[in-house]
Amino acid sequence: MYRNVYLKRGKDESLKRFHPWVFSGAIQRMDEGIEEGDVVRVLNSNGDFIAVGHYQKGTITVRVLTFEDIPIDDDFWEKSILSALNMRVRIGIADNSHNNTYRLIHGEGDYLPGLIIDCYGKTAVIQAHSVGMHYSRTAISQALLNVMGDRIVNVFYKSETTLPLKKDLHQEDGFIVGHTDDNVAVENGLKFHIDWLKGQKTGFFIDQRENRSLLEHYAKGKSVLNMFCYTGGFSVYAMRGGAKLVHSVDSSAKAIELTKLNVGMNFPDDNRHEAFCADAFDYLNSHDDSYDLIVLDPPAFAKHRSSLHNALKGYIRLNVKGLEKIKHQGILFTFSCSQVVTKENFRTAVFTAAAQAHRKVRILHQLHQPADHPINIYHPEGEYLKGLVLYVE
Repeated sequence: MYRNVYLKRGKDESLKRFHPWVFSGAIQRMDEGIEEGDVVRVLNSNGDFIAVGHYQKGTITVRVLTFEDIPIDDDFWEKSILSALNMRVRIGIADNSHNNTYRLIHGEGDYLPGLIIDCYGKTAVIQAHSVGMHYSRTAISQALLNVMGDRIVNVFYKSETTLPLKKDLHQEDGFIVGHTDDNVAVENGLKFHIDWLKGQKTGFFIDQRENRSLLEHYAKGKSVLNMFCYTGGFSVYAMRGGAKLVHSVDSSAKAIELTKLNVGMNFPDDNRHEAFCADAFDYLNSHDDSYDLIVLDPPAFAKHRSSLHNALKGYIRLNVKGLEKIKHQGILFTFSCSQVVTKENFRTAVFTAAAQAHRKVRILHQLHQPADHPINIYHPEGEYLKGLVLYVE
């Protein structure tokens, strides 16, 4: 049925523990004719079946789709998507009248490594992070429509920046099914414009939904700074939470415009909000004791392990500045979305920053990604979002 990849002796131990990756160094040999994106069977050194997955050149050579010897066909895609949907319905995230914005498929967390599907109202945005998922996009789209019924009528494909740069992949972004100009989605009763065409990720940081709700709880009567604001999610929640003023800062002029649009859509003619296009450090350096509550939610400082050291230095520097500038008895929300930065790495960086800033700091909350970004228990690397809420004296 499928060509085979054979592992070196003893290199099947992680797969026995259901870890979904096969690294290049574990491979002894492969059948001839295997191309990137092909579905392959993984066998141990004795020729015994272990798994089925997508082959791709690179450090992670096979991403496991199943530990059963079954075909990757329409039935497989439908069952996988249905399993993910059932979980989200069961926990109250899908089919929620106050929230039509959620992640339906979260890669390894939903046993589909290399695939992301986010839902924004009636539109699903698919993002492939492997060549195999890219080649399967049409079958995945059809399975998605079959499973979701009238929940989804448009499917947008957004993978130009997430796949290896190859001229023959034809990975142009665009609608696979349907078309719509309605890009407004609802999160916890608040409206947001979703830039799935040119925005980061699939157009919105869904993974901060619960953390935005927590900030709303703390915002009443406070002056709030939302640093690296992107689409202004934390700013909009702070406004609804009763903040006395909210300032949004981002180095991207486009992000500032989108933030203004989202704030204005939810709170028209509300003069509590201002947005500034500026470098984070320049802005913080010019504002002493201005804010009761500061959000530091930067883009990933490290995408590869080789850059971990410099990333940690960056987190220390940023948090020192935030801790120095926040008011006495202020609250700091600080995050890392770098997968290679562990919870321990991040907490140590913030601890170091607190010591350097000479502030008394208490941890109020330890934050993480929400339930629609589940972590496969056999794949701890999937726990990528880390956050702390700090009380600063």
